[in-house]
Amino acid sequence: MHEFDDAVLQCFLDNQLQLFPQPVADSLEAAEAFLEECMAVVVDSLEEVVEYFEEEGIDMDGATGDEILEADEVFDVGDGRYLIVEG
Repeated sequence: MHEFDDAVLQCFLDNQLQLFPQPVADSLEAAEAFLEECMAVVVDSLEEVVEYFEEEGIDMDGATGDEILEADEVFDVGDGRYLIVEG
């Protein structure tokens, strides 16, 4: 598991409303604490996103890569990595 670096934390801060109705963090520190608390993970590729969902037993109904990336729980960090947050 990766540490949450500033790029990951900023991605979550900027996009948290895709998963939550109201902001849950207002600073990098608050974002880090929240992500640690909810056991968020950072993966290095789309394939790892798919593996994560399969390992967690999340039914993807045959979803393709692009459809999986549209899931509210998946945040594109922008450098090839993805943050997965279970709301």
